[in-house]
Amino acid sequence: MLSRRERIIAVATVVILAALVADRFIITPTTARLQQLDAQKQQLLAELNEAKNLFERRRLMEKKRRQLLGDGLKSESEAESQVLHALGQWAQNSGLTLTSVKPQRLLTINKGLQEITFTVAGKGSLQATAQFLWNVEKNSLPIKIKDLQLGSANESGDDMSLQLRLSALYVANQNIRAEDKLDEDS
Repeated sequence: MLSRRERIIAVATVVILAALVADRFIITPTTARLQQLDAQKQQLLAELNEAKNLFERRRLMEKKRRQLLGDGLKSESEAESQVLHALGQWAQNSGLTLTSVKPQRLLTINKGLQEITFTVAGKGSLQATAQFLWNVEKNSLPIKIKDLQLGSANESGDDMSLQLRLSALYVANQNIRAEDKLDEDS
């Protein structure tokens, strides 16, 4: 028979071994799995937030697209007229002298959008040139600068010559209706 002291040591040894086995096979794997699940949960929450933001951006962009289509340039002649008027206004406001403005019609058709390019040449001070370019960039018309060349018109560098090629997009009325109808069906 075991003495009382031996029984206490045996019971303590069994309890410690049971605790080590429980830690090795139950507690540590469960803790690791919980940490893995927490990391996976955080990743899924981040993906969910990204998806929500994407849907919100799509909704806002769709609203903006519809507004642009409604308020935008609806025909070739309207696009040409508005851009020519705007170029003249920007040149006058900035003090740049336009020496040439030539529209060129392109047959580019991309999802109902058509493009007209404008070749623009002008002369003026550095300040006038900078102001003109700022007006082109900040406007609400669907145009962008495709090519830009700046040069000095004199040796002192006070007068600048400017050549740029602008692209203006417009949508024909029949394309708007067909595209909007497709959007409503989806």
